Amino acid sequence: MTSRATDPADLVPLSPEALSLGRAFAQAGHELHLVGGPVRDALLGRPSDDLDFTTDARPEQVLEIVGPLASATWTTGIEFGTVGAQVQGLRCEITTYRADRYDRESRNPEVEYGTSLEDDLRRRDFTMNAMAVSATGDRVFTDPFGGLADLARGVLRTPSTPQESFADDPLRMLRAARFVSTLGVTLAPDVDAALHEMADQLSRITAERVQVELSKLLLGAAPRRGLEVLVDAGLADVVLPELPALRMAADEHGQHKDVYAHTLQVLDQAIDLEDDGPDLVLRWAALLHDIGKPATRRFVAGGRVTFHHHEVEGARLARKRLKALRYPGALIDDVAQLVFLHLRFYGYRSSQWTDSAVRRYVVDAGPLLPRLHKLVRSDCTTRNKRKAAALAAAYDALERRIAELRTQEELDAIRPDLDGNEIMTILGIPPGPLVGQAYRHLLALRMEHGPLGHERAVSELQAWYAANA
Repeated sequence: MTSRATDPADLVPLSPEALSLGRAFAQAGHELHLVGGPVRDALLGRPSDDLDFTTDARPEQVLEIVGPLASATWTTGIEFGTVGAQVQGLRCEITTYRADRYDRESRNPEVEYGTSLEDDLRRRDFTMNAMAVSATGDRVFTDPFGGLADLARGVLRTPSTPQESFADDPLRMLRAARFVSTLGVTLAPDVDAALHEMADQLSRITAERVQVELSKLLLGAAPRRGLEVLVDAGLADVVLPELPALRMAADEHGQHKDVYAHTLQVLDQAIDLEDDGPDLVLRWAALLHDIGKPATRRFVAGGRVTFHHHEVEGARLARKRLKALRYPGALIDDVAQLVFLHLRFYGYRSSQWTDSAVRRYVVDAGPLLPRLHKLVRSDCTTRNKRKAAALAAAYDALERRIAELRTQEELDAIRPDLDGNEIMTILGIPPGPLVGQAYRHLLALRMEHGPLGHERAVSELQAWYAANA
């Protein structure tokens, strides 16, 4: 369906950058259409930082046309027909009409340029991403596959059959789950059926591409819904098998709580506690905090089930999975540490912690402490209101203890009362392993007793040296 400047086109305002590009392409005798996500987002009233265009011009012609307008151009992906350009501060990607053929064994297509806008739109992932608005002055809105109606109904469909679309690029199955999370859409029945049927084909996709989609899904407005699609369709069995494995676990109280459902609730509750926008580290930690339970499950007398040290196993598995997904080392370290620490608070409930134990809690968490607070509070999903109130009160008490110690001491930067240079001067020793041993001894005393003061620190150092030198 192609129609003249209609209400849909009016809902897709073209920026000055898009209009200037459109004029340049029209003067060169070529078409240019704003396409895909920017059109969809404009119809939803969502901002879009980048602009995607499609054109009948070949890549070398695109470079000639945009050259005078762009402050920079790049050709990463030009072999697939895409040219990038920075136009008046806005990032644009312009891709030649495509009519690719896929070998159905890898994602790499045999690049074949097309001559038709409709054929180009047919090869896109979903109908709501297969709409276009002409940028060359006539502002024609093109929607050959009913994307606008699907967008209005909130239904995710594919331009061709789902089987064809997903066979061309299995990553589109992850995108379907991602759009459930980010756009709040539901899956058309044939799309849902194809996900179940073709989930194993995700193994063709590189870890880097999977990582990008999982991050976008987790950072969406409703990640729980997207994750449920992954698990129910069998997609998680391929890219995140630790999650569906939780459906068979039972909790440590022998009540056979569904740990999978508990995990999704913890994720929801952690999101509710975010105070500065979506937090990928916190969301991954909430999702993975109990993945050590299946491997540590033990049945004991009385019908009870235990998961001793599941936080240790969970940290190991979290590190392994995130590494396989090619996440940056810093994110992996942070998530694994949060998983490792998430149970330590329960020792505070069962015994009165010394100031030393509170210091260690703060020091071990380091800059992750605010996230650890959120994760621990989110981990309470009991329906027993009395128990939930007791847990919340206990953590309130711990946070007050931390605040009180923080007013007395430099909790966020605990270090010995003497530094390495002072240790060498007082003991008259050169740099070497002994200095490190002395430093660690003083640090342990600092953790146990709080600030020692210079005089006592010197006395403790000399006593240690006399016993160990």
